[in-house]
Amino acid sequence: MSDFILTSDTIQINHGSFGATPILVLDAADAWRRKFEADPTHFMRRLWAPSLAEAKAKLAAFLNADIAGLAFVMNASDGANAVLRSLDFAAGDEILVTSHGYRAVSKTVEHVCRRTGATARIVDIPFPLTGPDTVVDAIDAAITARTRLLVVDHITSPTAAVFPVAAIQTRARKRGVPVLIDGAHAPGQVPLDIAALAPDFYIGNCHKWLFAAKGAAFLYAAPQFRDRLHPGTISHGYGQGMAAEFDWVGTRDVGAWLSVPDGIAYGENLGWAQLRQRNNDLASDAAKLLSQVWGTRIGTPDSMRAHMACVEIPLTGPADEARAQKLWSKLYDAHRIQMPVIAFAGALWARPSVQIYNRAADYEALAKVDWRALDA
Repeated sequence: MSDFILTSDTIQINHGSFGATPILVLDAADAWRRKFEADPTHFMRRLWAPSLAEAKAKLAAFLNADIAGLAFVMNASDGANAVLRSLDFAAGDEILVTSHGYRAVSKTVEHVCRRTGATARIVDIPFPLTGPDTVVDAIDAAITARTRLLVVDHITSPTAAVFPVAAIQTRARKRGVPVLIDGAHAPGQVPLDIAALAPDFYIGNCHKWLFAAKGAAFLYAAPQFRDRLHPGTISHGYGQGMAAEFDWVGTRDVGAWLSVPDGIAYGENLGWAQLRQRNNDLASDAAKLLSQVWGTRIGTPDSMRAHMACVEIPLTGPADEARAQKLWSKLYDAHRIQMPVIAFAGALWARPSVQIYNRAADYEALAKVDWRALDA
């Protein structure tokens, strides 16, 4: 915990929602802000472009991505909006999302469909999950001749499942359907090789598992789509290519994007492979402990889990958003445990995260929670 400014009186097992930025990275981001404020005009005229190029090059190397197809955005939702609102859809077209999709992105799909006359279709994927083939087969079966885009999560937000995006993408491409992969949780949490995956579109956050400051994320696009993409804010670079359009969208906080190399370096000092193994093991142990103590189901098999888990909460009755939000608040108020409670597939689920500052004792404390008392 000494590397972070997280309050010591709270058990923080919700890294997944917003991340937590190390002090060293916060200091680096603040140093960029101060450099900007010391002479804003000089910074923007002389220093912004080369500094941004250097940060982007570091990210491109980490992702093994073609830098020409890489752009910084504020967050994964910002990147999803850029893709969905740049592509052409018409009446009769369909955009596929899954029942495990992130709500903000699904809402963007809904908005685009309302404006264009296209139809948003939700692929229902049963939960708890039994294995990756269930996901691949369900999505493949839902694709039709009218499908113009598939939006699929790499790691799902409500259910903490690592989806087999490479296999999903292969099936979709055989049907001529491009894929937007929402990797909001993936960079840093799982090994990510953009060149090997060769996605049509990939969006990912840097402020979650890559340790960067808040407001740092990326969008990657394959060569055939780059000239068609535009950021949510049209500015001076319009019509000059992906880099020119996305790099300059008006005055903004310079610290977030420029802190990305420092976040990557923090993970490198820990050892990315070792960190992933340590966090995966602790997440698996936590899921088994909670399931055994509560006598409930684990939402995903080990093969589809990384640094987050999804375990059923031992309560019967309605599993709706209002009840989930109430339990989340009461968990925090009564036990000072910060962790999402999710209403999904007719049940209530705990979604604990694991990061370097977590220990087994955090999940042992969660296992002791009397959910009936909280629900009273």
